[in-house]
Amino acid sequence: MIGHLGHILVGLADNIMVGRLGAAPLAAVSLGNSFIYIAFSLGIGFSLAITPLIAEADGKKDIEKGRKHFQHGLILCTILGITMFLMLILATPLLRYMNQPPEVVELAIPYLKIVALSMIPLMIFQGFKQFTDGLSQTKYGMHATIIANIINVILNFVLIYGFWIFPRLELEGAALGTLFSRFVMLFFIIWILNSQAKFKHYFKRLTFSEIKKTEFYKIISLGFPTAMQMFFEVAIFTSAIWLAGTLGTIDQAANQIALNLASMTFMIAVGLGVTATIRVGNQKGLKKFDELKRISQSILLQVIIIELCFAIGFFVLKDVLPLVYIDNIAVVKTAASLLLIVGLFQLSDGFQVVILGALRGMQDVKIPTFLIFIAYWLIGFPVSYILGIILNFGSQGIWIGLLAGLTASAILLFLRFNYLSNKLIEKN
Repeated sequence: MIGHLGHILVGLADNIMVGRLGAAPLAAVSLGNSFIYIAFSLGIGFSLAITPLIAEADGKKDIEKGRKHFQHGLILCTILGITMFLMLILATPLLRYMNQPPEVVELAIPYLKIVALSMIPLMIFQGFKQFTDGLSQTKYGMHATIIANIINVILNFVLIYGFWIFPRLELEGAALGTLFSRFVMLFFIIWILNSQAKFKHYFKRLTFSEIKKTEFYKIISLGFPTAMQMFFEVAIFTSAIWLAGTLGTIDQAANQIALNLASMTFMIAVGLGVTATIRVGNQKGLKKFDELKRISQSILLQVIIIELCFAIGFFVLKDVLPLVYIDNIAVVKTAASLLLIVGLFQLSDGFQVVILGALRGMQDVKIPTFLIFIAYWLIGFPVSYILGIILNFGSQGIWIGLLAGLTASAILLFLRFNYLSNKLIEKN
């Protein structure tokens, strides 16, 4: 949970510190990160394919197979990181054609260009992190992200506002802090894993003859649908940013606050989703399908309890939490109304991501991708557009659409998991 939350906490530090500069800079971070989140979702989706393969090999005690999965996955993650960086740079001019506030666009462009470069170390780090997660050694990714966040906060302070010999760079300073902290995160996890004897065999480099198309195909066949799953979900939240941007700077800044807070609770659920992937992958390797279902239900119960606590927190603190980011009364009032909806969809959001993690552990990714598309883009987005733009409910209408999409996703994925797990038990 902390390992995944760490990525969002980097954004939290940027948002809080940039929010002190005003509504336009905060909205610019929102607009720039909307592109980053799309690339990030695709990259994370591909890297998540490494975890169930490693978990299954670990369940079978097949270290050599796990080594090949890991190193082929690491090669793919490196290629993806470079590709995403280039795609983001090429996509930057699109900011000028999205009907966003002009002052926000001008601030967002240099921010986006710098943060885009951080996708390279971030994706290589993900290759290492998903590998260790698959071995149930999740603490190393956690340690790396904690260190990265500490460095990011320090660099943000000195580079955003200017301190001692450091110039006041404002948004560009926040971007440079993110970039440098992600390089540190990567170097740290490489160093710590190389120092552990238990990983020694996994780090034995592949010879040229060991590099196989079949390994790449297996990871891509799992990773592409998973990437699409992440993309469909992140894209609908990104569309909320863009739709809110058409309503003005105030709505876009408020939307960024609600999105950042919702992303943090989502990453807690993602941590449990990865737990489901690992444990289900282990039981799949052992062919213990009754245990597979029992473990999945146990993790679902955990996420329900946790998300209920988050929901209550959002309801109670809706007027207080936005003040952490900004003191603009109009932004705070709009953000508070959105946090009521964020509280309502906590259960749906947590439930669907854990079910998705369990299905990923069973290596069932294609049909869930189709179900997620239906939930978000045939149900959620139309509701957002109709309520938010056509019927003029504003940001609140946009977020009601997100609630509808997440709820539909939770129901459809649960029906899929129930059908598939019962089928495996009957066959066994």
